[in-house]
Amino acid sequence: MEQKQLREFCELSEDCEALMKMAFERMGLTARSYDRILRVARTIADLDGAESISPNHLAEAIQYRTYAFRELGGEIQE
Repeated sequence: MEQKQLREFCELSEDCEALMKMAFERMGLTARSYDRILRVARTIADLDGAESISPNHLAEAIQYRTYAFRELGGEIQE
């Protein structure tokens, strides 16, 4: 998915934006990880049959990112 498609199909609600901001502040994520999380959240929403990404979809995507990061030996900032 390219940037244009991300903007079109991965639009976030205010609740999702707040969740993403909190995750980035606490976990010290990068802009690249933002796109990856959005792609995973969109896939989760698609599998759930949802038209848009919900906070639950986004939280699950963030959780997968956190798990992968820890598996690679990284530390999450508290």
